[in-house]
Amino acid sequence: GGLKAVIWTDVFQTVVMFAGQLAVIIVGVWRTGGVSEVWRKVKEGNRISGLDLNPDPTERHTFWTLGIGGVFLMLSLYGVNQAQVQRYLSARTEKEAVRSCYMAFPSLQLALALSCVMGLVMFARYCGEDFSEKLGMSSRDAMVIYFVMDMLQGLPGLPGLFVACLFSAALSTISSAFNSLATVTMEDLIKPYFPSMSEGRATKVSKALAMSYGLLCLAMAYLTHLMGDSVLQVALKIFGMVGGPILGLFCLGMFFPWANSIGAIAGLVAGLAVAFWVGIGSIITRISGTKLLPPSCHINTTAVIQTALSNVTSRPTGLQRFYSLSYMWYSAFNCSTVILIGLIISFLTGPMKEEEATPGTIYPLLGKLLCFLPEHLKKKLCCVTPLRQSIADQQRLHSHKESNGGASFQHTPSQEQTECFLSEADSSVVERETSV
Repeated sequence: GGLKAVIWTDVFQTVVMFAGQLAVIIVGVWRTGGVSEVWRKVKEGNRISGLDLNPDPTERHTFWTLGIGGVFLMLSLYGVNQAQVQRYLSARTEKEAVRSCYMAFPSLQLALALSCVMGLVMFARYCGEDFSEKLGMSSRDAMVIYFVMDMLQGLPGLPGLFVACLFSAALSTISSAFNSLATVTMEDLIKPYFPSMSEGRATKVSKALAMSYGLLCLAMAYLTHLMGDSVLQVALKIFGMVGGPILGLFCLGMFFPWANSIGAIAGLVAGLAVAFWVGIGSIITRISGTKLLPPSCHINTTAVIQTALSNVTSRPTGLQRFYSLSYMWYSAFNCSTVILIGLIISFLTGPMKEEEATPGTIYPLLGKLLCFLPEHLKKKLCCVTPLRQSIADQQRLHSHKESNGGASFQHTPSQEQTECFLSEADSSVVERETSV
């Protein structure tokens, strides 16, 4: 029951989706004429792109966009996202949480690779055909479902199982997100101001919050229809708009000891404002109402040259170029905005001093990067108290504070006693207290 049941349900859904993807790819390659025929069509259709080193941030996918912007996007998804952190905290030990990350990234790459291969097989199978009448008013994402039903129609039960698993996985993820949002809102924003709220009333408020977030999700689904992009691109764009400022807030607090609370709040507000400014601006300035031509199996050299010349002459300038920023750069741009604004406001309002910082909450990143500087200058710039030393100082301070009738009882266990106790104790019942 509980989280274990949810995880095993996700495992089953993932296995079925992987198996469905492989089945669709194998049947699609067989019906298209083999691997060589698929490769010939996608190569002639210019669907295989090489290494693009163009540094232009408005290009959607380049080496720099994926190599740098993608790192910040993955950090915001797997580093500070509340749903992911909740999964890490459900692990028994920290090593198991780290191991889950090492297992998640290869699985993610495999899923992306299978999706790309499925897209190439779809292109080779349907290139040159117009599906506007068959799909009707549906978006381009409905093409995947059409492809699955077309390839697996001769296998009873498999198309329905694949589609049902796809939707059930989406619903399970959305439902857990609604519950997490309602819980966080209830515990962090409502209960501190209403501490005497009864349990029954709190349950009703939580249900109302979950329903409100569901309605908000429906509204955002309608907005994604107006964006005109694919669902995956829209999702990554939203993650970059929201996750980027949160990643910047975490980096500001972990790596920069001078940042204070005023600078953190100002940086977060500025990062969110810039994120929504760029995101909404890209939606408004996008040209709508254009009908996409069916994909051609062969390259028209004249059309390619004319398209390239038109792109050069009609390249956006000013704010339109700013709105044309690639969605892969959203997280990095918004994270940098939060850090920059937060540090400037912190220095203007008085940077935090070493004795004001909570011990064990600062990672000495600048000290490691600036290892060539003298020790006194590094200490002045980084002002970091090591975690082990801070714990020892807290224990020593706690022992000094213990007193009974003027008599002070100071008992700080030695390192040998602590290691002996931890080695003899059962690790499954030892409680560890961490300071965040």
